[in-house]
Amino acid sequence: MIKIGIAGAGAIAGVHIDSYKCFPQLCQVVAVCDSFKDKAEAVAVGKGLKARVYGDLGELMADPNVDAVSICLPPNAHCSAAEAGLRAGKHVLVEKPMAGSLEECDRMILAAETSGTILGIVSQNRYKTPVAKLKRMLDKGLLGSVSYANFDSLWWRSPVYYDLWWRGTWAQESGGCFMSHAVHYLDLMHYLFGMPSRVRASIHNVGHDNSECEDLGFAVFDYKDKIVHFTCSLVSHGERQSITVEGDRGSVGVPWTVSANKSLPNGFPEDDGAGRKVLEDAYLALPDLELEGHDAQLGNFLRAIRGEEPIALDGRTGRKTIELIMGIYKSSVSGAPVTFPLGTEDSFYRKESMVRLMPKFHEKKKSVDNFSASKITLGRDLGR
Repeated sequence: MIKIGIAGAGAIAGVHIDSYKCFPQLCQVVAVCDSFKDKAEAVAVGKGLKARVYGDLGELMADPNVDAVSICLPPNAHCSAAEAGLRAGKHVLVEKPMAGSLEECDRMILAAETSGTILGIVSQNRYKTPVAKLKRMLDKGLLGSVSYANFDSLWWRSPVYYDLWWRGTWAQESGGCFMSHAVHYLDLMHYLFGMPSRVRASIHNVGHDNSECEDLGFAVFDYKDKIVHFTCSLVSHGERQSITVEGDRGSVGVPWTVSANKSLPNGFPEDDGAGRKVLEDAYLALPDLELEGHDAQLGNFLRAIRGEEPIALDGRTGRKTIELIMGIYKSSVSGAPVTFPLGTEDSFYRKESMVRLMPKFHEKKKSVDNFSASKITLGRDLGR
């Protein structure tokens, strides 16, 4: 039985606890920690846990009865908490974003490799049936040559969202909508297509006057053989999140859409029903995932600890997403394309030098320690 500790008692902690409860034969949540100890106690009671409650992270990491820790803390604490857990011999699963800089990512990776323990990074949208089927179809080459893809990471948050003390600052949150929201879709982009050769990007703040960071941004990724256009927003009512991939045999998208054209003699399109049916049949023939989202990813984490399968998203995989975000921020500041990979000498490798270069769209003037309600929503969540 794997004994789990939860670091952080915010809303996402409840998501992790519920997912761990899906595997009673594999694990048990035995500890919850938060600097606001009453929050940790409330989570433990509310989730019906027989768990020890800590107000100090060091106490949790020193607990010999804890085998693995879910890091559900604000982004600025991810690196230090993960390092502490890994060095204490715990397996560690870190919520998004992995860290606030590439340098922090590398420290976490080194700690895992040195300790011989597992470092996993949460990106639960890989574990969605439409995404898994799209990945299989691309791997099989069913779309033919892909020339273009479009990612819309569209969310809506009111200005009050940024009243929480750590949100909306480059130092604490390490970014705006690209870092905290589009992180999911940037992971899916390199999951589907690999890493691009360069990016050109721009960021803006159009609706959140208590945030230093961006709430709207655009990026164009150059893959040499294809272009990917990316939109990230916190001002989009309806939160219509989607992926569209255009190949020479047709177009497919998530949520699932499919279309195919063939040419009229003058070059204009007409519907290619046969081509569309090939893609539709291929999609329907692929099996649905038995588990999705956090449930599926935390199941992988547990089985990796038991040595039954490899960890699906390790530190090196998670680092790629942070590199994409740093490239976006660098391009938005310089006004020029940025080439990957970013080196250790780059100003956007370390958080301190990145923060100095980033624009402060607004001064953060309001700050609260906690919201009275901790409910969160996960957007449209790449549904079918």
